[in-house]
Amino acid sequence: MRRAATALALTAGLAVAPAVAQEIIIETLDIAPLRYEPLDIPLGDVTSETVVAASVGEGAMLRGLDKLTGQVADFELQNGYSVNFGTLRVDMAQCRHPSENATGEAYAFISVFEDQGAGANLFQGWMIASSPALSALDHPRYDVWVLRCKVAEASTSEAVGSE
Repeated sequence: MRRAATALALTAGLAVAPAVAQEIIIETLDIAPLRYEPLDIPLGDVTSETVVAASVGEGAMLRGLDKLTGQVADFELQNGYSVNFGTLRVDMAQCRHPSENATGEAYAFISVFEDQGAGANLFQGWMIASSPALSALDHPRYDVWVLRCKVAEASTSEAVGSE
């Protein structure tokens, strides 16, 4: 069969090179471990620290992206509830925001499961609205991230009225 293919290629004017095995050489290198010297430059002292009190919101506004179709979906999720997005199930444990600024930084503790809850746990932890890549869902098709916390209407109007 191989001779027939070679003869056919030669009659067609094509040059056929014989298959050659490649030799792979693996070398080990003697490398000394890195040594770190202490810095002679003072790094400074912490002179102040800001601690911001957090309040628990009623839920969160999440955004989901289907990377295959480009379809974006926003969904509102109450604390303690779940929503199905594509083949995923997203569980919302709690959403928190700064007490003085209800529209400020939001961070939510969520869990994401494959096969609408029947599959593996793909993500569990805190997602931060301003830094979604800091703690992100790693899925080949879907992205889910937090937009903001859902707060009672009285809290929203108080925050707007105090500005």
